[in-house]
Amino acid sequence: MTDPHKRPAAIRGYKWLRPGIGVKRWVLLMGLGSTLIGLAAVYAVVILNSLGLLPYGVYQIVTLEFVSPTARVVLGLALGVTAMAVAFRQVSKAVFFPFLQTGGMPLADAVYHQRRRMRGPHIVAIGGGTGLSALLRGLKHESSNTTAIITVADDGGSSGRLRRELGLPPPGDFRNCIAALADDEALITQLFQYRFGRSAEPERRTGTELSGHSFGNLFIAAMTAITGSFESGLSQAGHVLAIQGQILPSSLADVTLVADVREPEADVNQPLGPESDLDGRILKRVSGESRIPEARGVIERVFLRPEHVPAYPAAVKAILTADLVVLGPGSLFTSVLPNLLIDGLRQALLATRATVVYVCNVATQPGETDGFDTGDHVRAIERHIGRGIIDLVVVNSGRPAAENVGNTEFVRHGHVEGVTVIVEDLVDPERPWRHDSHKLSNLIMTVISDMKEKVA
Repeated sequence: MTDPHKRPAAIRGYKWLRPGIGVKRWVLLMGLGSTLIGLAAVYAVVILNSLGLLPYGVYQIVTLEFVSPTARVVLGLALGVTAMAVAFRQVSKAVFFPFLQTGGMPLADAVYHQRRRMRGPHIVAIGGGTGLSALLRGLKHESSNTTAIITVADDGGSSGRLRRELGLPPPGDFRNCIAALADDEALITQLFQYRFGRSAEPERRTGTELSGHSFGNLFIAAMTAITGSFESGLSQAGHVLAIQGQILPSSLADVTLVADVREPEADVNQPLGPESDLDGRILKRVSGESRIPEARGVIERVFLRPEHVPAYPAAVKAILTADLVVLGPGSLFTSVLPNLLIDGLRQALLATRATVVYVCNVATQPGETDGFDTGDHVRAIERHIGRGIIDLVVVNSGRPAAENVGNTEFVRHGHVEGVTVIVEDLVDPERPWRHDSHKLSNLIMTVISDMKEKVA
């Protein structure tokens, strides 16, 4: 099959005429302007000739009097169209190519896809971690009107260190989502995920203060220092990397995620200030997002400290003006719920006209959702923020070959009361514990399409 990128320019030129590319109207305007200039030039020649200011020989050459009137029209149109086509092509090369990262794609295709994404639906994705970035990786091909609202409760690893030392909101989840929404995702991901002092060769490992920090986290920290605020740093980082969409914090407050965890069995050898329940099991309070999964118990509830913090205003606006709001995928108690516990976001979800979809994880998460089925996930959310917010639940039905599963515990289907459930094969065959980005984004776009048909 012939490579479409190597087809002659004359064959590929028709792509500029496709509906929706946003070029034809300006080409027509440019042609109208050229026509008006040509008419003005004709009038000038006629006036100069009538005044005797133009030599007759020059007048004959300019007006092509030595050929028939029909030939003058045909020749003039042919030369004019050819000149405009050549000029437009050369201007495109000289002006547009330095600013468009087409990845080898013809310019007309790049402009067409960008225009299509600009007219895409307004989608808000709420969560954090690798689950949210997987969703964004697929949605960026469908719409550039995607907004990611990310938790600020992370306190582990490089993010926790920067949070404590520089007073920043934790940048780790923001880093993952920036990389997922970038046009040149492969290179940006490799760059942003690079960690200092983690060389595979022991002699090249370092023990400096940079050890363990990822480049992406430091990049966001640097952009924050340059622009003067975390939100401005995120915005400018998005412009620099040409991401498809925007990334917002759920809040700018310094919050700590706290969980009440009930141990499976009482442990009298570790008195951590617990309260004994009637069944003798220990209820302990775990402070810090990174410590909650390590408690290895049944999470009764999570909450923020301080409990009442302001939501980021742009995040509230995005929810209220969205066509669709997606909760997850991601860690239920440490990525999704920390956002929903913020009063302003919870109220926005109650007030929005958008359909709210909860994407249930493919697999359970040790220390958080051991043994959970789909019903348990939904009931945990409703227990924290009330019923009536979630309209649809998306559940994976795919199961990979047994040899690819390992110790993965897949989320079982359970009864979900009062909510529509969509069951589809969404599993990533290479990483069966995660969603496939394109399968999930295709399903989301199908949901939006079905919504429009119902409205129509």
